[in-house]
Amino acid sequence: MIRPYRLAGSLFLAASLSLLSACSIFPKPEVVDVYRLPDAQTPIAANQGAPVKWSLRLDKPMASNTLNSQNIAVVPDGNLISNYKGARWSDAAPALLRNRLLDAFLQDGRVQALSTDDSNLQSDYELGGELLAFQTHYNGKSPEVLVQYNARLVRSSDQRIISSKRFEARQPLSNPMVPQVVAGFGQAADTLMPQVVQWAIQQGQAQSQSQR
Repeated sequence: MIRPYRLAGSLFLAASLSLLSACSIFPKPEVVDVYRLPDAQTPIAANQGAPVKWSLRLDKPMASNTLNSQNIAVVPDGNLISNYKGARWSDAAPALLRNRLLDAFLQDGRVQALSTDDSNLQSDYELGGELLAFQTHYNGKSPEVLVQYNARLVRSSDQRIISSKRFEARQPLSNPMVPQVVAGFGQAADTLMPQVVQWAIQQGQAQSQSQR
């Protein structure tokens, strides 16, 4: 005759072994590397022009759900869009672009009253728009970083669009590994930022002088 306590002990042991077996089949958590958008390799030289008398707020550009995330996007073929496994950005792509623009305006120095849409500060003008591409793109067998930004300068008082312009930067990649891809995004941003800064200041100045 099996004593009750021996039966209970056997059942407990069997349950424990079953639980351990179930735990062993659970997938291990994926190790994810988090990357910042690299700082400018060639910082924008401080402009010797006189500081402007108007203020500017930098807004995060609108983007598709795919780009408005921390995934590092890649288009390996045709219309297929994916992302690099085991890697992500430190912030969503629109925030990365806006922050890089903020650094570029600060380095240029002509717009001294700067803010971002993270604050509730009022400004004379707002710079926003749409982030149309922020991804690695395979053109045949050669990968390249593609950044497309449709910039829009708006007068804050009445939300009137002053001007808009599309900017694009392509950076060929000699190595498709993620660290080199991230470096390519930094180089593409280096190309784009001075163009956007110069255009926005020219448009803002022209609008400001026309109102005098």
